[in-house]
Amino acid sequence: MAFTISPSPRIRRSPFYDATVKDGVVSFTAYNHMLMPTGYGDPEAEYDRLLNHVAMWDVSVERQVELVGPDAAKLAQILTPRKLDNLPTGQGWYVAICDHRGVILNDPILLKLAEDRFWLSIADSDVLFWARSIAGERKLDVTIFEPDVSPLAIQGPRADDVVGALLGDEALKIRHFQVREMTLQGIPLMVARSGWSLQGGFEFYLMDSSKGTELWDLVKAAGQPFNIGPGNPNPSERIESGLLSWGGDTDDNTNPFEVRMGRYIDLDAPDDVVGIQALRELHAAGIKRHQLGVLFDYTDTFGAYDTSSDVFVEGKHCGVVTAHAWSPRLKKNIGIGLLDISVNPGDKVSITLPDGRQTSGELSKFPLV
Repeated sequence: MAFTISPSPRIRRSPFYDATVKDGVVSFTAYNHMLMPTGYGDPEAEYDRLLNHVAMWDVSVERQVELVGPDAAKLAQILTPRKLDNLPTGQGWYVAICDHRGVILNDPILLKLAEDRFWLSIADSDVLFWARSIAGERKLDVTIFEPDVSPLAIQGPRADDVVGALLGDEALKIRHFQVREMTLQGIPLMVARSGWSLQGGFEFYLMDSSKGTELWDLVKAAGQPFNIGPGNPNPSERIESGLLSWGGDTDDNTNPFEVRMGRYIDLDAPDDVVGIQALRELHAAGIKRHQLGVLFDYTDTFGAYDTSSDVFVEGKHCGVVTAHAWSPRLKKNIGIGLLDISVNPGDKVSITLPDGRQTSGELSKFPLV
């Protein structure tokens, strides 16, 4: 049955919305109170562009939470259990934000723009309110707000060619997770070598929302010789690569050690970091679940599910598959599982799909490809 989503001021459109509609977007999801494109009608072509050419994604939903002021650095450290002493200006680091239980609330890229200015480039949760609450509780001298910043991702093996054509060799000197302020025909940008894929690329953090269509068209024109086209963070490639989707692959009890983020947790972080005491205890006790890949034996393409599949070993429930997709490279249905620590790569499992169908599969380490 066809249905529509009623418009609401609670769900905002991105600066690139009109451009994505013009280029044929056919589906959206809601993410960080915004509309996020999820497809343009040809999943195979979108996957192929990401793997073999270059794709452009409206990822404005990747909102920024800005911390600025005398205590900005102090707050940034209190919010994350990764020690920030050696984070250089102009660099971003992948971090966890945890609550007092050690449960992960978000997994942003923390960008240090100046000694007293930081951006948290967030996944889908209300970090703005959390940061303001912690700052108020600790009586810190810091201003916290959502700036006019909207990322546009350029991903794939020809991304360097597109960005070089637009911004020249200086942009190509930017290293992984580094960020640099630049302008493109008068459009203010923060340019970072980053993106939610393992295929390489850049993100243009647009700092003037009135320039969304103009920026989209410039990138599209520069990418024509390299077979650019629109897309979105690709579900197949991200599962193949084992990239975490906070809120999809996590639940209300997930800690960073369960989802392969242990290397980003410094247990000797300052004692005033939110959740550090709980994280020390969780680490000492050892994890009860871990994240593994799932290779399904069911070969018909069943597409993505919006709910989890139950996983069993010898009739005993041992966890769930949190994300599903068809892998064109593996010619298999694949998934990400949050599973009991007793199961391991190579184990055979039984799976009950959300529609009730039964299949089997094998567990695997990441990346799957």
